[in-house]
Amino acid sequence: MARYTGPVCRLCRRERTKLFLKGERCFSLKCPVSEAVTDRHSRAYPPGEHGRDRMRQGSEYLAQLREKQKARRIYGIFEKQFRNLYEEADRLPGITGENLLRMLEMRLDNVVFRAGWGASRAQARQFVRHGHVLVNGKRVTIPSYRVRKGDRVTLRESSRQVFVVRRNMDTLDRQRPPWLEASDGGFSVEVLNPPLRDHIDEPVQEQLIVEYYSK
Repeated sequence: MARYTGPVCRLCRRERTKLFLKGERCFSLKCPVSEAVTDRHSRAYPPGEHGRDRMRQGSEYLAQLREKQKARRIYGIFEKQFRNLYEEADRLPGITGENLLRMLEMRLDNVVFRAGWGASRAQARQFVRHGHVLVNGKRVTIPSYRVRKGDRVTLRESSRQVFVVRRNMDTLDRQRPPWLEASDGGFSVEVLNPPLRDHIDEPVQEQLIVEYYSK
């Protein structure tokens, strides 16, 4: 299955919540699911010919499916990858849903996003693939690479003057999570510890995902 390349605002409309897939646009009035949009042409409903009809309350299974799809789209992961992560999280000690979210947060593309270098996870994923990111001094081009406690993620010297990176660092008003410690003027972050559930601010109800896969 190929990666989705269509308009990402349709994904937010389908989940009826902001997934923050398009960087700055998600914080503007151009966002179709923005609460501030009161214009009669607002499209804060699911896409498609029967989008308005999908506003009705669905079944319990539908709620579980939509929550799984929401998490998958937020982190930009294929279904097979997501299921494999869930199965791994289920084998680990602790709460399965929290294990899953923690593993998603520890992906390298997400760390680059959390560091403030990328306006979106898609842009952060592109930075990793193009070789702009180092882990413990070595170039890593695999977005799904999972960092560990004590790892240092750094932006390459030659990439620090890229206009997009500088603009993101200067304009994005995003709080860096407490499990990452920045240094070198914000161009390097160290993983202090795996994130706690309270440190993950994504609007995901992980218990519904567990119920979906437990059927």
